[in-house]
Amino acid sequence: MSGPGRIGRIQRGFGLAALALLGWLAGCAPASTGPVSTGHPLEGVIWDVAAGRAISEAELAAALDAADVAVLGEIHDNPAHHRRQARMVAAIAPAGIAFEMVPEASEEGILVFRAEGGDAAAIGPAIGWDRLGWPDWALYRPVFEAAGDAYVAGAAVTRDRLKLAIGASAGIAFGPGARAYGLGAPLPPAQQAAAEAEMVAAHCGALPASAAPGMVEAQRLRDARLAHAVRRAAVLGGGQVAAIMGNGHARRDRGMPLYLAASEPGLALRVLGQLETDPARRQVADYPAGALPYDYVWFAPPADREDPCAAFR
Repeated sequence: MSGPGRIGRIQRGFGLAALALLGWLAGCAPASTGPVSTGHPLEGVIWDVAAGRAISEAELAAALDAADVAVLGEIHDNPAHHRRQARMVAAIAPAGIAFEMVPEASEEGILVFRAEGGDAAAIGPAIGWDRLGWPDWALYRPVFEAAGDAYVAGAAVTRDRLKLAIGASAGIAFGPGARAYGLGAPLPPAQQAAAEAEMVAAHCGALPASAAPGMVEAQRLRDARLAHAVRRAAVLGGGQVAAIMGNGHARRDRGMPLYLAASEPGLALRVLGQLETDPARRQVADYPAGALPYDYVWFAPPADREDPCAAFR
């Protein structure tokens, strides 16, 4: 559901331990294999968070298609999540698509590559995917193929910018235009505290509390750059945008949608988070209030992966 009518609103506004943590922020993930069904009752369930009910895949696709921006979250190394993203992208046929994983510097090269007849299945090798630190290109290829001729916008943040955000602030690292995304002010205290606690937990408790504020600044930078990439995909694609990113960036309370809303408050967003089933949580009611900061949640079996905390130990 794309077209020039959607775009008017957007066009109106336009140390060693630290290095290890930077690698984690840059998208490195433990190796995994495909999910195996565990018979969990939530497996395959799509949950409409506001309505408090399960919906069908067709209903989800229709809801995403009605949005200016369809945010499709993921756990990076879960193949089921990428297959589902590909189906949703094919269903809504966006004019632009923004990827957390693609460097902004690769956008022009991708445009030229496609104009010269390059196949979407070969975009990854063309931009050196195996050097970018993300899970295997084979996982993401179906999403790129489903996007067809959509303009591809990249939001990956360089290591030097991440280091600048950690040492200074997200606003300084972002550069000109930072205030348009709300980077001119700190997060409210409650959001900051929650973000720092989540950052420590994401690093298996190995991140010193004193390092958490800097890491939150790096996360804010990445969220703002994602919002910037979404706007670019909308303008250069000429319509609706799908956005591919990790669940942490997709969350409505303090992820990319917050920064996009600061710059484009009139946009209609629909956000999908993709979670893995938890043996201790057999029904949606088992999740605490605020634990599902998305419009929709789609459950899948967990990927069989190495212990992500092993590197920190």
